[in-house]
Amino acid sequence: MAELVADRLRRRIISGDLDDGDELPREAQLIAEFGVSRPSLREAIRILETEGLIRIRRGKIGGAVVMRPTAHSAAYHFGLTLQSRATTLDDVAVGRAVLEPACAGLAAGLPDRLRKKVVARLNELIDANEKQLGSDYEFTTGALAFHAGIIEHCGNKTITLLVGTLESVWSSQERLWAAKAAGDGAYPDAAQQREVIRAHRRVTKLVEAGDVDGATRTMRAHLAKSQPYVNYDGVPIEVLGT
Repeated sequence: MAELVADRLRRRIISGDLDDGDELPREAQLIAEFGVSRPSLREAIRILETEGLIRIRRGKIGGAVVMRPTAHSAAYHFGLTLQSRATTLDDVAVGRAVLEPACAGLAAGLPDRLRKKVVARLNELIDANEKQLGSDYEFTTGALAFHAGIIEHCGNKTITLLVGTLESVWSSQERLWAAKAAGDGAYPDAAQQREVIRAHRRVTKLVEAGDVDGATRTMRAHLAKSQPYVNYDGVPIEVLGT
């Protein structure tokens, strides 16, 4: 019975009937609705909590709060799986270099109307990042936002989630590196930062022109040049939390 109740509640969460941040109905209401015992209902709640679909809020205003799946939550569990296998950043970097250029190509292949919106968004991200030139951690965060934008707007939900999960894992590790590198003087200099901006503008112009091969090739070249800024040789990934 617990599995059946968990399945019905799971379907409500996935379908959006129960949205992120919503509270589940009170225990007495759910028991009456499903016609189950209190132990069976509580076991169903534990199943959903284990799956990360709800969290239990303690205290006077306690209850079960819905947590709809996101690329970020998927990345956290994916990252834990990679860490359990002693995966290194080198390995993640290879995956990123193979998959992310395909997103740039997909964005370039979108119909004109959609492509214009993508280009406008990418230019906004680049302009914002350009204002961060000379900073350290802030510039890294802005540069990563451009890469996330390419993935988010590639036009394919499956690839957005798949590559977005990988990008989220990489981004969390790069931000950790940036915070440390800024303190020990190992962060890329101003010239390297400007080259990152120029590379992002080149990719965006090729997306705007609808040049699928050019956008793919240029993104691949950019990653090959910029990823080694992060000192990841043999470094295992480290998942610190959500």
